[in-house]
Amino acid sequence: MKEMKVRLTLIEEILGTASGNKNIHADYIASKAPDAAKREEEIEAIGVDAEIEKSMTVFPRDNEGQPFIWDYQIRGFFKDACGMLRRVSKTKSSAMKAYKKIIDGNIFVKERQIPFDMVGEIGNCQRPLRGQTAQGERISLANSETIPSGSSITFTIQCLNDGDMETVKEWLNYGRVRGLGQWRNSGKGKFYWELLEEKTAGFDDFILAV
Repeated sequence: MKEMKVRLTLIEEILGTASGNKNIHADYIASKAPDAAKREEEIEAIGVDAEIEKSMTVFPRDNEGQPFIWDYQIRGFFKDACGMLRRVSKTKSSAMKAYKKIIDGNIFVKERQIPFDMVGEIGNCQRPLRGQTAQGERISLANSETIPSGSSITFTIQCLNDGDMETVKEWLNYGRVRGLGQWRNSGKGKFYWELLEEKTAGFDDFILAV
């Protein structure tokens, strides 16, 4: 098994994805968590004040009020990156079959909560959303908290199959053109990454560390 500690630094601001309305978050977003205990953990981490608009998407906060993202959001990025890069010939991702099962079962992020090392203050991004309905085109306003470019996150990636780590690095490289969080197609959430530490560990060490 290989383990790699990395730092991701934002090139563009990233948008929050958690609903500011705890009820909406409980009924929809947090229901995507793997089990009930983690679902409750996510709901409690929202910790938004009453004055935040219910329609706003925000970042969860830890006990010290520090904004963070969840481990599964990184793995979600891995799936998105692999799905896109599979269409590119001669990439490592193009040779990975059943990639979603591999990411779910063989590739992990060690830290559950990944706090941001902030540069500047939390901001706000409002943008129009257009949609086609039976009554014609409708326009609504989306509103999200943002964390500014230059901020970073540090976390540890674990691969049970040593050979998958090089493919993970390919996905991280892809972050320069397609990033984390909402509105990625506009360039939000793009990042570059740095390798801080890489090592080989036994499977027993991995199980004990989880």
